[in-house]
Amino acid sequence: MIPLHLRRGAAALAVSAVTGTACAVGAVAAPVALAAPTPTPVAVPSGLYGKGDPTYDGVFRQSLALTAQHSLGVEPATKAVDWLVGQQCDNGAFPAFRADAGKPCDPRTAVDTNATAAAVQALAALGGQDAAVKKGVAWLKSVQNADGGWPYLPGTPSDANSTSLVTGALTATGTKPAELTGKDGKTPLQALLAFQVNCDGKTENQGSFAFQPDKSGKLFPNADATAAVVTAMAGRGGPVVDAPREDRPVEPAPGCKQGMADPKAAAAGGSDYLARSLEKNGGFLKSAMPGAEDQPDFGNTADAVVALAADGHQQAAKKSADWLAKNSAAWAKSSGPAAWAQLVFAAHATGMDAKNFGGTDLLAQLNATGPAPQAQKDADAAAEKEKKSDDEGGSTTTWLIVGVAFVASMGAGFLISGRNKNKQQL
Repeated sequence: MIPLHLRRGAAALAVSAVTGTACAVGAVAAPVALAAPTPTPVAVPSGLYGKGDPTYDGVFRQSLALTAQHSLGVEPATKAVDWLVGQQCDNGAFPAFRADAGKPCDPRTAVDTNATAAAVQALAALGGQDAAVKKGVAWLKSVQNADGGWPYLPGTPSDANSTSLVTGALTATGTKPAELTGKDGKTPLQALLAFQVNCDGKTENQGSFAFQPDKSGKLFPNADATAAVVTAMAGRGGPVVDAPREDRPVEPAPGCKQGMADPKAAAAGGSDYLARSLEKNGGFLKSAMPGAEDQPDFGNTADAVVALAADGHQQAAKKSADWLAKNSAAWAKSSGPAAWAQLVFAAHATGMDAKNFGGTDLLAQLNATGPAPQAQKDADAAAEKEKKSDDEGGSTTTWLIVGVAFVASMGAGFLISGRNKNKQQL
């Protein structure tokens, strides 16, 4: 979910002119930077997570960060939520970023479905932002394409990632995708079926989905698009997906046959494709960026873990999550808040401890990229108040010690719980 790179904490979309393959490398289903000029560096607002230029991914990375915090029971900082809400235009849409939120949006403000869907989903999860959520949902419905899908930019052709992301957001806000049709009478799930890679003579590609057809109308397998579609078609919304209780075995490639017309069956085919692809590489997906070296794609792998869990592949998801736990910390540290959030989602989807993910506290690392969450600030304030009280009135501490000793001498047992300051990891 973001433009092609600008990788994960910004995700972006790159289209290969040679193969016609579009590769989404954004978190969960990334937006696209369409031949945009190099921006003038802007100051990063104090309420925003991440230190990098937010021009193409500010709203998206903020939305993922807040969603990840909420999934772990953390109340985000008020200024962080306010910043996100303040990015919304009067018509309900969100741009990737606007430096001056006090200035009304105009026709030149580049709003997009990916930023809007991510923001709507985050604000819906947090609660207390009904007006912003309602306006965002209304705008998303208003820019649905005739084929039932959604594009990154309104008025352009639908793509698998954007359609999946919007479908997930609508599902999370109580809107049933099956009841929402475009002018052609097709639902979002029917639109997604159009991106299924049919019989191409390569058994290993069976079940996969493409980002978009190339100029000749041909579809090429894309793992990130497949992960996005599977999560949406499985009806789990995402990116926060609970770990499956039972394991659905991975089916071998069924051979060269036409795609499945039923969304659930198509999701199963897509997740089987992902599981086979991950297994082939030892638990990870390789980068599909045009010209990229043959190397792991951590963000895509994290998205695939969530998709596998959404479709019931417990063991396959856990195996790749274990690989991420051992290998992804350096990538996330260099990529920023969206990357940390993706790992939180992968941990949640497999029942792993996000605070000890291969020895890394994902929550602490995420929190350190922006304003301290509300609960953390409250704990810090309480600890500071307690320390100040001790410094100013030693007699209180002295009498507490004497009192405890006295009670202990009478055979009573005390459980004393000390509170330590929470510290952000930098």
